[in-house]
Parts: sequence; C-alpha cells; structure tokens
Amino acid sequence: MSDGAVLHVKGRVLAGPDDVRDELWVVGGRVSYDRPAGSRDVRTVTGWALPGLVDAHCHVGLDAHGPVDAETAEKQALTDRDAGTLLVRDAGSPSDTRWIDDRADLPKIIRAGRHIARTRRYIRNYAWEIEPDDLVAHVAQEARRGDGWVKLVGDWIDRDLGDLAPCWPREAVAAAIAEAHRLGARVTAHCFAESSLRDLVESGIDCIEHATGLSEELIPLFAERGVAIVPTLVNIATFPGLAEGGEQKFPRWSAHMRRLHERRYDTVRGAYDAGIPVYVGTDAGGSLAHGLVAEEVAELVAAGIPPLAALSATTWGARAWLGRPGLEEGAPADLVVYEADPRADVRVLAAPRRVVLNGRIIE
Repeated sequence: MSDGAVLHVKGRVLAGPDDVRDELWVVGGRVSYDRPAGSRDVRTVTGWALPGLVDAHCHVGLDAHGPVDAETAEKQALTDRDAGTLLVRDAGSPSDTRWIDDRADLPKIIRAGRHIARTRRYIRNYAWEIEPDDLVAHVAQEARRGDGWVKLVGDWIDRDLGDLAPCWPREAVAAAIAEAHRLGARVTAHCFAESSLRDLVESGIDCIEHATGLSEELIPLFAERGVAIVPTLVNIATFPGLAEGGEQKFPRWSAHMRRLHERRYDTVRGAYDAGIPVYVGTDAGGSLAHGLVAEEVAELVAAGIPPLAALSATTWGARAWLGRPGLEEGAPADLVVYEADPRADVRVLAAPRRVVLNGRIIE
C-alpha cells in the first residue's frame, strides 16, 4: 500500500464484544467508520476483523540465558506480529528495546522494566538481584524506566526449604508497591505458589502472573481488590517436565509443581467465575517460543472460560486494561483479519488472513 492509499475492511468488524460493524476504513493510518470522499487508491480486505491481539506477558529481548542482541529481539517481535500480536506488555527484560518504538512495522510494547528478584532466587542473568532493604529504590528505578508497570519476583524455590517460598517480607512489599503507585506505575509479580499471594494482594498489588497458587480461600480477596491474573497456561504446561528434572534434588518442590499443574484449569475457571479479571499472556521469550497467543486463548477456553470472554482477554478487555485503544474512531489501525468468525471457534486465531499495523498491511 502507498502512503496515500485507503484500506477498506469489509465483512464483520468486531469493534467490541457487542459491537459488530459491516466495514471500516483506514485513512492516514487511523480507523474511520465514515467512507472517505474522493479516494481512488482503495484496497479492500474481507473477513472477520479484530483489534490487534494482546500478549500481556511476553519478554522481547530475552531468551533462556538472558538478554539477546537486537537482531534476535527483532525476530521475536516479528514472530509475535505475524501471529497477530500487535500489543505486548513486556513483563520484564534486561534488554533495552526502546528502539522498537521507532519501528512502525513492529508491535507496540508496554514495558515493566527489568525483573526485581531476591538474591540468587531467580533465573540467572534476568533480574536485578537485591535484598529487601533495596526493594523500594529498585522499584522506583524501574517505575521510571518502564511504561507504567514494575515486575517483582514474588516467589521462587528456596533451596534450604526445598520448595517454593515468598521472596520478600510483607513490610518491604507494601512499601515498594506504595512507591510504585506514588510514581504512577502499576505492579505485577511472578507467583507460582500460594504463600506469597495474601501479602502481595493486601499490600495493593495490581496483577499476579501465573497465579497457579490461587486458592478458594484467596479468590474472594483477589475479587474484592480487583487484582487481575495472567495465567500463562502455555507456560504452566511445562511444569511436569520441570518437576521431573528436579525430582532427585528437590522432591518436595517437584511434587508441589505437579499439584499446581494438575489443578491449573480449576484455578483459572474459579478465578473467572468469581469476577477476577483474566488476561492472555504466553510468557514467551524465556524458554518459550514467541507467537503462541492463539494457543493461550485456546487454553483459556479449555479451562472453561467462555470463548467471547477469552477473546476479550486478548482484544477489547486487554486493551482497555492496558489503556490502549482498540478499533475506536480515530485510533491507530492495528487489526487482524480472519477467514472465519473467531467467536465461534477461537482456533481461528492461529491463522491470520491479514495483519494490519499502523494502517499498513503486513505482506
């Protein structure tokens, strides 16, 4: 498409869960529902259109060993884009990916700065590894570096205990979250187990990643406080393999990981039924491949979340939660077009017909 071309999207435009339009126009890279007058250079795309998908837990610029070079980060971002993910909440990365903001052909990124973890209590080369007395200062630092989010590591294996355990004392967490909020940032935390959740939620945290330890006892507290979860079920699927690998050295941890995995669907469905906000995230960029957003949506449906709600968790609802527009009049034209209705079968998301980013069709 030339810079002056107009794109006409025709068929069914899913502007919201209850807002279905017959067409939209892309003029100057932005959405319009009014037919432009006098346009001669018009390209038409037909199908079912959704706002660009959201991966709310992704790591661009990170692999299993730590930070990656710009060429690798670019490939990660392109893989996400081609899968229809046009908005990423980067839930922790040691790489500086600000250069991506200058690329109109790459997904938009909302960064949470670098992970903040307890000393020797997380994956090597990923996080700032600090002690509780330094937590507030590092949260302030990452709040200023990020795009409105900070990422804590809430629990990890304690080798002395041989099992998952909280990383931070309650008073340190409460002070750190208060500081982030003072600076206008929201806070999320990696949490696999049960034991860190109450302190984090009662201290005012905004989101929990993975949330496999969410119990019937804690669900009402999450719902009351409006704390969102990003279950990353495609990552939780790796728990049995991790448990097997750690069986000899940490049998207690291995058994715990298996239990968390076995009840993963019940956990997510219980959260949804209680009104806890649930969003799509893949945890791509550590040991997981990029481009898995469709698989995560299908996993939410397998857990018992209704298809329309699972779609919202990666489109309308997720964008509203992150403060980014969907297919509103005048919004940047970031959308994905499919052959069939994704509301009828979310597996359609795995095969985008057309990806449109900043008003341009990705060829």
